[in-house]
Amino acid sequence: MVSLALYQPDIPQNTGTLLRLGACLGVRVHVIEPTGFIWSEKSLKRAGMDYLDQVDMVRHRSYAAFCEEVATYRMVLLTTRGTTPYTEFSFLSDDVLLLGRESAGVPEEVHARADATLLVPMQPGARSLNVAVTGAMVLGEALRQCGQFS
Repeated sequence: MVSLALYQPDIPQNTGTLLRLGACLGVRVHVIEPTGFIWSEKSLKRAGMDYLDQVDMVRHRSYAAFCEEVATYRMVLLTTRGTTPYTEFSFLSDDVLLLGRESAGVPEEVHARADATLLVPMQPGARSLNVAVTGAMVLGEALRQCGQFS
């Protein structure tokens, strides 16, 4: 099934929201550490609510450890530097949708490793959407294309 991956997230509310999304849609969420917050922080639990116990989550101690685990899957990076609008991309049923840090995106090595880089089309002058909003939009389209909505 399509999964989400969060690269060193630094805003606990967004992480909690994406974990809740994963729980509600039955999607695995990979969290690539280090995070920019203390994992037990109250706001992570506030956004994730009682869904945090229900999410299929894998925490990876590093980007290298994450790559090792998902080496056989296509990594699809969601980035403002993307080359293809997500609405024009053909998703596969085991794609890993990778979201960057809210403050800095991802480093060049992560861009280089991505099998595809997607963007969300926006109005001229708009810089970026919230990472949780982007994740939800693109995950919804990927699940729709792959027939994976429960």
